[in-house]
Amino acid sequence: MSAAAGAAAAAGTSQPPVQPVKLSLPLVYQQKLFEELRAEDELVVLARGLGLMRLVTNLLHSYDAAGGNLIVVVGADDRENAWIGEALAEHAAISMTPRARGLTLVNTESASVGAREKLYAAGGIFSITSRILVVDMLTGMLNPESVTGMIVLHADRVTATSLEAFILRIYRQKNKAGFLKAFSDNPDPLAAGFSPLAATLRNLFLRKVSLWPRFHVHVAQSLEGKKKAEVVELEVPMTESMRAIQNAVMECVEVSIQELKKGNPGLDMEGWNLDSALLKSFDVMVRRQLEPNWHRVSWKTKQIVGDLTVLRGMLRSVLALDAVSFLQQLDTIHAAHAPAPGSARQTQSPWLFLDAAETIFSEAKRRVYASAQRPGPDASIDALRPVLEEQPKWAVLADVLDEIDRDLLLEPPARDDSNGTILIMCSDADTCRQLRDYLQTMHVKPRVENKVEEFYDPERDRPSAAFMMRRKLRSYLRWKREFAQVSAQLFAENQRAVSGAVDPRLGRRGPPPSKRRRVRGGGAVGAGAGPGRLENGSIAQYFEKPGEVAELMAEVQITAGEDKEEEEGLEAVRQRDGAAADPLEDMDDYYRLYDMQDLVVIHPYEGDQDEHVLEEVRPRYIIMYEPDAAFIRRVEVYRSSHNDRNVRVYFLYYGGSVEEQRYLSAVRREKDAFTKLIKERASMALTLAADAHGAADDPQEAFLRTLNTRIAGGGRLAAPAATAQPPRVVVDVREFRSPLPSLLHGRGLVVVPCMLTVGDYVLSPTVCVERKSVGDLISSFKDGRLYAQCEAMFQHYRHPALLIEFDQNKSFTLEPFADLSGSAGSVSAAHAGAADLQGKLVLLTLAFPKLRILWSSSPYESAEIFERLKSLEGEPDPVAAARAGLDGDEAEGAPSQRPGGAAPPAFNPVPQDMLANVPGVTPNNMASIALEAENIKEVANMTEDELGPLVGREAARKICGFFAKDLLEDG
Repeated sequence: MSAAAGAAAAAGTSQPPVQPVKLSLPLVYQQKLFEELRAEDELVVLARGLGLMRLVTNLLHSYDAAGGNLIVVVGADDRENAWIGEALAEHAAISMTPRARGLTLVNTESASVGAREKLYAAGGIFSITSRILVVDMLTGMLNPESVTGMIVLHADRVTATSLEAFILRIYRQKNKAGFLKAFSDNPDPLAAGFSPLAATLRNLFLRKVSLWPRFHVHVAQSLEGKKKAEVVELEVPMTESMRAIQNAVMECVEVSIQELKKGNPGLDMEGWNLDSALLKSFDVMVRRQLEPNWHRVSWKTKQIVGDLTVLRGMLRSVLALDAVSFLQQLDTIHAAHAPAPGSARQTQSPWLFLDAAETIFSEAKRRVYASAQRPGPDASIDALRPVLEEQPKWAVLADVLDEIDRDLLLEPPARDDSNGTILIMCSDADTCRQLRDYLQTMHVKPRVENKVEEFYDPERDRPSAAFMMRRKLRSYLRWKREFAQVSAQLFAENQRAVSGAVDPRLGRRGPPPSKRRRVRGGGAVGAGAGPGRLENGSIAQYFEKPGEVAELMAEVQITAGEDKEEEEGLEAVRQRDGAAADPLEDMDDYYRLYDMQDLVVIHPYEGDQDEHVLEEVRPRYIIMYEPDAAFIRRVEVYRSSHNDRNVRVYFLYYGGSVEEQRYLSAVRREKDAFTKLIKERASMALTLAADAHGAADDPQEAFLRTLNTRIAGGGRLAAPAATAQPPRVVVDVREFRSPLPSLLHGRGLVVVPCMLTVGDYVLSPTVCVERKSVGDLISSFKDGRLYAQCEAMFQHYRHPALLIEFDQNKSFTLEPFADLSGSAGSVSAAHAGAADLQGKLVLLTLAFPKLRILWSSSPYESAEIFERLKSLEGEPDPVAAARAGLDGDEAEGAPSQRPGGAAPPAFNPVPQDMLANVPGVTPNNMASIALEAENIKEVANMTEDELGPLVGREAARKICGFFAKDLLEDG
């Protein structure tokens, strides 16, 4: 697409017209959306997979080509920055625009303070991290009035306390003419809660939203035309064992959810069901409900929450992992959830007591090996034979590749722009490695006897994973043998520890013989304690017997062909690791260039980056090994954008599986989210301001709102008061990770960022505050950092304060942090950790009696506390606050020049601390002693008559008694 796209208008009327800008927006809906964005500011919510980054890069190029602009991109991650930079350079080369400057990345590693100032003055397109951007805008290094516009990515993540909302507030307060455009391809967060769309628009300082779902009329017309991709849908049936494991895991999930509901009746659990448990956000949803009362929920509830995460992971693993890897994962899960070897603790996870758990473990073992009864006198029950069940998708994948080979061989090559490459898309890198191993070895046969088949048997020569699975089973058996040895060693050590600590009164185990043990459920416990279960009814860890392992190892021993392959691989490793080997020597023997039509590319889903993969690989055949709704749309956009590229898509999924249900649920949830957004937009109340951009009111009226006093009679302020400066707070630049500076700015306070050595917030010349979250408070106590920080504050300020700030979404108590304090008692007692933390706070107040401790339940309350503290205080000096604590800050000068207005210390603080610990010395009489005696030696040699007039007779007797005490005689 070639269009002027308003590039000349962006450069201003005074500049000469420029040549038309070439854009890569071939589809109708992309062009209409681009025209909308050029015309007005809005929030664009686009369905995932419809090319959001392509739209953003074309929009940025239209401003970049015009020149003379300063555009700031907010919220882009590293991969998106790389994409934008590459796309802008490509657009500039195609359009041949001399004014284009490309993307400049600004982070802590790329530009210093002086370099950033020069970059901003030169203009261009900048992607700046949020922390650097907010500091630069507050310090004036980047003047908001000089910014042409801002592009906000991931608008669904912008909340009222986020740094992005803080940046946009500063931008809109000082710049009413610049444009502001926000983008999001995730509609789910914008449709959750009460009027979420209106709240998001308020945080973004926007008034219009543009919604583009897949069912939008322009999107449907663009993607459902004549250039549709050919799609072959393949429903793969699961094996009986896979179906049994999946049903058993789902039963465990359902029982766990019921137990959660039963143990927590006061929570909103309407959405807690088996369908929602398949979603990725289920763990977050459960945690959000339990987080405020996490310290009050039972230990069993916490255990079930962790079990749900494990069980949901197993639902995916049974479909994605091979049989051997899945069994190894189950062994690891079982060992992690069972009590320590030899331990008397009976706190296994509840799902391990279910019959469904026994089904999971037994079916998983049956997929790998089974018992085999050998005929004859040597028959042994310990004999095992390998089963090595293959994943059903592997055979279907081999058939699809065979069909593609036949098409390429029999059909004439199509004259199009495709490369003929086969692209296989998977969910993650582990699945990519699994398919790579399978495709490399599916035609390698493990020959037990060293002979070659004389006749071709199509059934025996079908692609098979036997070679790969035998190798995995050998590795698993070696791992299991080491695992059993470690477990036995731990059991022996724990048994010795337990036997050495047994109380002799506990010698008789179990109930008296004349008493009947009453158990809920009658004989259910006795029935559960059978083969494969422990005495308490839970699943027992299974270890193969030595005879069974030997039998299996003999079955899957390395054959001649496998031995040769492993030797070749080891030789290649030795050659690669050789110190004297030249990596470029004999390159032609090891490397060659392949044609694109000969390649099979296996790639994981990576969001918007998949568009790059399609454009670079230009595949003719795409195999979606696992379903992904966003990638399907990317294929639709790719095929509709290129008339000369034919694409055939093979869509694989397990029928009746969690995989299919999760895919359908994701599509349905996105459609419901867009429907809710459309309804909310139709009935949304519009926030009106003084002008279109929400300009501030009269400065005098704005200043009146910052005062806490009442103006009697409704009169106007006098001239001197009207010209007074608004309240100011000096903030350490490291504090911009927290939402408190943003909330202070929102309350009308001027935030001055500085690199502070003493304190985090300076409210006045005498008030300094050190802010600590509870986690930071605990770590500060551990490394002793807090003591040094308090000592520094007392040296430079008259009224130091420690602010302990809690999370607004959690309870306002120290109990949840009991296990984080690091106390030894926290292991045995539930509240020992909280008591230990409180004890450290008491010691801190004893060391610094004048230290004010402020408790805040949330950042909102912290902002209110700061506003109250500033109401009767003067304004701080940022220069003095920044100099406090630096080397040379106690140079010669008047006492009034110190940041806190305090006089420099007249005495050495170390001897004062020593003297303060002497019995009879109090803070009230210490000054008298220090003025009379030159050092501690003189105090020790003074008599009661000499000390009496200074500290009193009783205190003088205690001091003299302390120094006159003979430790050797008294000992």
